[in-house]
Amino acid sequence: MEISVTRDSFPLARVFTISRGSRTEAHVLTVRVSDGKHCGWGECVPYARYAESPETVTQQINTLPENVTRKTLQALLPPGAARNAVDCALWDLEAKQAGHRVWQLAGLAPPRCEITAYTLSLDTPDAMRAQATENAHRPLLKIKLGTPDDMPRLEAVRNGAPKSTIIVDANEGWSAETYAELAPHLQRLGVALVEQPLPAGKDDALLGLQRPVPICADESCHDRTSLPELRGKYDMVNIKLDKTGGLTEALALRQDAEDQGFSIMVGCMVGSSLAMAPAVLVAQGAAVTDLDGPLLLAKDRQSALRFDERGVHPPTPALWG
Repeated sequence: MEISVTRDSFPLARVFTISRGSRTEAHVLTVRVSDGKHCGWGECVPYARYAESPETVTQQINTLPENVTRKTLQALLPPGAARNAVDCALWDLEAKQAGHRVWQLAGLAPPRCEITAYTLSLDTPDAMRAQATENAHRPLLKIKLGTPDDMPRLEAVRNGAPKSTIIVDANEGWSAETYAELAPHLQRLGVALVEQPLPAGKDDALLGLQRPVPICADESCHDRTSLPELRGKYDMVNIKLDKTGGLTEALALRQDAEDQGFSIMVGCMVGSSLAMAPAVLVAQGAAVTDLDGPLLLAKDRQSALRFDERGVHPPTPALWG
């Protein structure tokens, strides 16, 4: 087989800001795996938070042997962006070779639409109120917080979108004390979930903490080996394929997490429809789906995922799987 890697950029519809910084483009790597007759593809987003760059991820992919399979891949590369793109490309290739859909190969039920969150970029309260008003028709809004001035922003969003369910992503920017102080206000404003309030690796303070608003592990949860450290701290885990290292591990992580009593959120980095397509399979029936990456783009892939009032639709064979 031939494995190739290319860099692609997708302009964003508007500047996207979180507590760690801003961006105007989504920079991704596209991996293609060809057997000479069929070609499968996948996408990943190298993430500096996990010490990844386009160069290091490309280098990892270029170390793979030509006879790599999904099974051998799991041991050849660690969880992360590189393994994700290759794993998803191999799934796509297998589906094309077999003339079946990926969900059939994986033994899954036919996928359906899933309501997805729509993320509001971090900004001034007035600007976030305007964003919320513009998107008040969406049933689920996600707010990027994690700053000393979070409450005015949250109040502004609730004023702009009084009927939407709100989830909050603190991006490791709070302390346990901050969560405890804000929790009554989060309840008052109808916040359904808080993602990763404390820094990964420094979240032992969550042990025994009253959690009136459920807490979801994001940066603290990568693959199945993460789960033992999450017990007693988190109510939910956020499964992202760029963290798990692909669809293969994501499906296994979901099963183990559910078996251990965690609720499931399926999220994404800012990427194209190609990156979201396999995640739609993982998101089936999840408590929270956050696969809005394509909605943040000014331009997407051809045969892009379809989004409407019913949510994100499963990918067509022309896109992936």
